[in-house]
Amino acid sequence: MSERTRDHGSGGRAAPPAKGERVADWADGRLGVHTLARTQLRKVFPDHWSFMFGEICLYSFLILVLTGVWLTLFFEPSGMEVEYNGTYEPLKGVLVTRAYESTVDISMEVRGGLLIRQIHHWAALVFVAGMLVHMMRVFFTGAFRKPREINWLFGWTLLLLGMITGLTGYSLPDDLLSGTGVRFAQGAILSLPVVGTYLSFFLFGGEFPGHDIIPRLFAVHVLLLPGIMLGLIVAHLILVFYHKHTQFAGPGRSERNVVGAPFFPVYVAKAGGFFFLVFGVLAFMGAVATVNPVWVLGPYRPDLVSTGAQPDWYLGFSEGLIRVMPGWEINLWGHTLALGVFIPFMLFPLIMVAIAVYPFVEAWVTKDRREHHIADRPRNAPARTSFGVAWLTLFGVLMVGGGNDIWATHFHLSINAITWFVRVAFFVAPVLAYVVTYRVCLGLQRRDRDKVLHGRESGIIKRLPHGEYVEVHEPLTQAERYTLTAHEQPRTYEIGPLVDAHGVARRVRRSDRLRARLSRAMYGPGTYVPKPTVEEYRQVRSGGDGHH
Repeated sequence: MSERTRDHGSGGRAAPPAKGERVADWADGRLGVHTLARTQLRKVFPDHWSFMFGEICLYSFLILVLTGVWLTLFFEPSGMEVEYNGTYEPLKGVLVTRAYESTVDISMEVRGGLLIRQIHHWAALVFVAGMLVHMMRVFFTGAFRKPREINWLFGWTLLLLGMITGLTGYSLPDDLLSGTGVRFAQGAILSLPVVGTYLSFFLFGGEFPGHDIIPRLFAVHVLLLPGIMLGLIVAHLILVFYHKHTQFAGPGRSERNVVGAPFFPVYVAKAGGFFFLVFGVLAFMGAVATVNPVWVLGPYRPDLVSTGAQPDWYLGFSEGLIRVMPGWEINLWGHTLALGVFIPFMLFPLIMVAIAVYPFVEAWVTKDRREHHIADRPRNAPARTSFGVAWLTLFGVLMVGGGNDIWATHFHLSINAITWFVRVAFFVAPVLAYVVTYRVCLGLQRRDRDKVLHGRESGIIKRLPHGEYVEVHEPLTQAERYTLTAHEQPRTYEIGPLVDAHGVARRVRRSDRLRARLSRAMYGPGTYVPKPTVEEYRQVRSGGDGHH
């Protein structure tokens, strides 16, 4: 720190530091703020449009917290029944719970209440959608590889907790639609052998619906789950800073550097503007698009089900599992096991776990222990990309099953035909999606190879001396060729010879044999298009006049 001097006659002495400098020195000496800011605020981040999905998740979460705090000031989480005497005339004199009454009051009587409610609901839908798209971006580009496996698990946990938090919040108003969803969840819990009845009695405080479930859901929705999610988000962002952000291949980019703009001031300014943009879009959606009109649906009654009852979109595939599953039952020793509910209830976490463990399965198959900071183009990892598309196809098929009644009424189809279509497509569609995606990836690799060797189509037609008409190709720049050829070609895991030089059979573990088979199937010959070599490029460029 430079010193300032002030003359006092024949000599001088250092001027005392200003108050702000003293405060900064005090904080830096105890917290290391200056050192931390100097090293982290100038951290470089790459720039790509797909990286914005993670920011949408973060900003949606912040908006959820802000609007949720406001809503807690007016919502009363109570299952006690009262007679409605509010301003909404069609409900006058109807017995409702305090939770439902307070929700209607927020919508009808509190100034700006309906807008905040709908912003909160839309933000929840966008939050889960943003997390799903963000994780798919990470998956398809291989950004989950070492050293980011833990961050992948953090993101997966946030996605799962976001779905559960949405379910608990969706159930709080105690309207006919949300009450039907709670009943659906209670039926799934009852299908668990031995412990199902006990869990149901514990959660609901007795027989369904009871009076305890709404206060318990409120505590979980407002305190427990948001607190855990906030901690995971902080840990996720810390690891992003620590590991640095992945970047796509390009000139000057390698596994050891990051090409981009500094976090401060560039990304701080962009983040501020993008936050208000997301907030503005959600506010516009909340103002013009009605979501969850509880006053139209009415209060929950166990003997009624609302027409076209649908959960929020992110739980549609879980309901699809239930709706298309045959109503199988097994009676054992006087007890009934409802397989028609139990099997789908178990498939839901299994499908989610498959997403969580994939990075570790791929690392085990490839036996790749290197750090990866360059993101893959999806076409250059056809096996991984095909798995992702197959999962999304399964998700879409089950979404159709979860809304089979809506599809039937809107498109004048047989609900039985839709149900059987989903049952067959559950097994067939992911396989077809995998095969088709694999072929598309290989086709795109061949196109990249031809583009590197022959150049870009120019649209200029040229007539050769012998009368043939051809299109002139423009050669790519060196930067473009590097971008198309910077990816690594996959290498298969080999277990080596089964006998040694003395003819003695080697002991090979079953896990190694399985790893070798999977590696050959996913990365063996024929599963990728070899990159053009320097010799091939020189031969093509020297053998013609640019029209090949």
